[in-house]
Amino acid sequence: MLLHAQSSKLLKLLGCFVGSGVIAISAQICIPLIPVPITLQTLGVFLVGALLGARYGAFAVLLYLAEGMAGAPVFAKFSSGLHVIFGPTGGYLIGFVFAAYLTGALFERLKKRTFFSVFLAGLAGELVSLLAGYLQLTHFVGYYKAFTVGIMPFIIGDFLKLTLFALLMSSPRGKKS
Repeated sequence: MLLHAQSSKLLKLLGCFVGSGVIAISAQICIPLIPVPITLQTLGVFLVGALLGARYGAFAVLLYLAEGMAGAPVFAKFSSGLHVIFGPTGGYLIGFVFAAYLTGALFERLKKRTFFSVFLAGLAGELVSLLAGYLQLTHFVGYYKAFTVGIMPFIIGDFLKLTLFALLMSSPRGKKS
């Protein structure tokens, strides 16, 4: 039994490394807007949270952030470093930790994994990420501009990413798998 528990924990940690890789790859699929690019990162964060669960999903994002802060070019446009975390886009990155946790926690609690319920779990994570990003961005461009450049350009793309997330993670007839 102890061996099974150790191998299960090892698989979960391996999943965190894979999850951080998924987020890093999704960060490079990018439309380079200024100051905040549009990426597929949030889709990666939703998937990691749902597939690994709240705690391990959040840990995968923390691992991703640690890799980027240590100099690995995992952030959007192959960037890295502490200046990214403390810069205009850092709030979104920090918000990803909470987004993965919240999406994962809600996904774990779903009695039925219908398209709509999965979409709402991802939407909750998205709103947390957008709020964190908006709050940090206001220090660089002010409240109004933070809304116009840090929220508005993402609405359609985020809706599409949430739709894809819900299509991938919902079950036929809403059953848990």
